[in-house]
Amino acid sequence: MTETIELLPDATNAEPMARFAAYIEAVRSGEIVACRYVRQAVDRHVRDMESGGERGLWFDADEADASIRFIECLKHSKGEWAGSNLHLEPWQCFIIGSIFGWKNSDGTRRFRTAYEEVARKNGKSTTAAGIGLKLFIFDDEPGAEVYTAATKRDQAKIVHEEAKRMVRKSVLRDVVTILRDNMLYGDSIYRPLGADADTLDGLHLHGAIVDEMHAHKTRDLYDVLDTATGSRRQSMLFIITTAGEGGDRESICWELRSYTTKVLDGIIEDDTWFGVIFTLDDGDDWTDETTWIKANPNLGVSVSLDDLKRKCKKAQETPASQNNFRRKHTNEWVESDQAWLPAGLWDSNAGGAWYDDAGLKQEIRDRLRGRSCWIGGDLSSVDDLTGIVAVFPADDGFYDVIPFGWCPRENAIGRERDHRVPYTAWAARGQIFLTEGNSVDYDAVRALLCRMRDEWQWDIQEINMDPHNARYVFTKLVDEDQFPETVVLEHRQGYISMNDPIKQTQKLLLDGKLRHGGHRPLAWCVSNVVTRVDPAGNIKFDKARAAEKIDLAVALVMAAGRAVSRPDETSVYERRGLLSV
Repeated sequence: MTETIELLPDATNAEPMARFAAYIEAVRSGEIVACRYVRQAVDRHVRDMESGGERGLWFDADEADASIRFIECLKHSKGEWAGSNLHLEPWQCFIIGSIFGWKNSDGTRRFRTAYEEVARKNGKSTTAAGIGLKLFIFDDEPGAEVYTAATKRDQAKIVHEEAKRMVRKSVLRDVVTILRDNMLYGDSIYRPLGADADTLDGLHLHGAIVDEMHAHKTRDLYDVLDTATGSRRQSMLFIITTAGEGGDRESICWELRSYTTKVLDGIIEDDTWFGVIFTLDDGDDWTDETTWIKANPNLGVSVSLDDLKRKCKKAQETPASQNNFRRKHTNEWVESDQAWLPAGLWDSNAGGAWYDDAGLKQEIRDRLRGRSCWIGGDLSSVDDLTGIVAVFPADDGFYDVIPFGWCPRENAIGRERDHRVPYTAWAARGQIFLTEGNSVDYDAVRALLCRMRDEWQWDIQEINMDPHNARYVFTKLVDEDQFPETVVLEHRQGYISMNDPIKQTQKLLLDGKLRHGGHRPLAWCVSNVVTRVDPAGNIKFDKARAAEKIDLAVALVMAAGRAVSRPDETSVYERRGLLSV
């Protein structure tokens, strides 16, 4: 490695970390127009610089600088810059400096997965080829295996061939052996890999560049790559893509994108995951050229403003072209289902931190003693998340929200492994309960409801549940737990039953009147909600189209809707569920 470093000339543009720092400052000050996901990625870096040490994280500026300088020693092989050294723009310095500069306390790399989503022609493939060579040659990993991966081997060869051309045009050609579909550096290999390969077994992956993730119709290749990193001390998957088809919420790309947004939103804490998404913000006009830089950070460099204007004009004149323009050039997942809430609205209603590692704080439980509450419950099928939420109207016009969730331990471990949902971390912090075995313990739900009434002395006015999975609980609550029949009520989840509760809950949030205490599993469920509207304009949550579980959000809406309407303002027939549809 030392010999290779000495062979490389210095990059033609000095001070890469000055560009790194300038980008952070310009995004935070608003000098650079950036979408919320970019701002969140930058803010995350700043926060971790201040407090990451508490988690054993530290930023190695020398390593970040060296990684950027290595890539800038490589040369363009095509187009107007052919033969000249790569020059990384400040936004690219931020990404590369971040993924290679952040480390754990033992000196290994912090980020093991990096997700970058950006519009076309912003230099994804060129930069990715440089990152692949960095992992291959410049990472101090004995016998490194590095791959460019795509749905087809021919697609994977696009980035790989760019990397080969970079080697041929630099002094790396003296230390790297180039074969037809492979490169060798000592005991290390760098080759293209497609999902159509005869076998994907036996990989011991140190690094992989996964190209155009949106084109992957199945998760098979990604899962193979992800599981092949186990024997490496600091492997990295670098995922690059443009937006996919908005209607495909079951694709692996949408799953990874959704996970990235939840990490950036702070809903999920994952110190091993880096993510940045360049796209328009909700409410932006895709025809407004002043917003295009949000999706095209290389606007004016590798992306021509005049070219975008021409394509946008054509898209406006030809409606069939609009989605294509928006997906490829403003990086929007068009035709997607609509999220329930505007970005940032949920977190703005936290109202404080009500939970510690033991669960709901004693002071909060005591504060609610004697107060009336309405409860919503969404009981899952036997093997998944179950939620109940209590909503307390307050004298000041606010509504206090107290959620509880349960999941079978075996199922939670599997979902954490396969879908990165941090059930066990939430359980360790007292925000959900893990029941033993592989099925939900409904008696644990009953026990908590009795505890609310008897020990905490909460004045339970109603317990509303969809009867689909609740017949057993209904019977037990009345016959054994002595809840009156007028308290244990059916609340179905169709358009008519859910329309008013959803709209009432949304109004409370928009008015800043719903205090939820920062409960992360509830925030996660809310972020997964997808809505559907019938021809009459009634709205409901669409579980089938949701990217992930929404049970706690459903329970919240049931409870909040009833708390707002108050039982004494409704007929006894509605209270007994006879009018539910």
